[in-house]
Amino acid sequence: MRLAVIVASTRSGRFGPTVAHWFADQAAKRAELTIDLIDLAATQLPAVLTDTDEPMPAEVAVLAPRLAAADAFVVVTPEYNSSFPAPLKTALDWYYEEWHAKPVAIVSYGRETGGLYAAAQLRQVFTELHAVAIRNTVALPCYWEQFAADGSWPRPGSGYEHAVKTTLDQLVWWAAALRTARLHTPYQP
Repeated sequence: MRLAVIVASTRSGRFGPTVAHWFADQAAKRAELTIDLIDLAATQLPAVLTDTDEPMPAEVAVLAPRLAAADAFVVVTPEYNSSFPAPLKTALDWYYEEWHAKPVAIVSYGRETGGLYAAAQLRQVFTELHAVAIRNTVALPCYWEQFAADGSWPRPGSGYEHAVKTTLDQLVWWAAALRTARLHTPYQP
């Protein structure tokens, strides 16, 4: 089962890759998952969307098969001003069918809310894209407080492991169910 873990932040000095690598490492412990880490900062997707009759930019064409091949997604997002970052919205808007009938888990981080406002908004967007946002999330409030003395993150005993396990259990279940459904009956939006 292919799991695409998407780093949503492209900001200089961002924390997203730390969270994404940590989550991907947790997911990679599951034998049924193959991880594809997608960093939006590296994809260089254009900020301006083309019209439907215009050619697809090369950067968009390169990412499309990776998204299409995924059976499930994990979006690792910060919360900026009670929402998710603009480059993530741009990435969501560049694609459509690639998201259809696939589950999405949200891993959010931020101040006291842990990014839950961003996660709530993403649920609405994924519904419009015919994706299934699973119930459980991994929310990381005040994530900067979870560094260990040696500089590693998160510190042992942070309690995040249980949230990851529950989220992955749900995500894998939905991914298997929706993959079977897509194979037997092509999804029609």
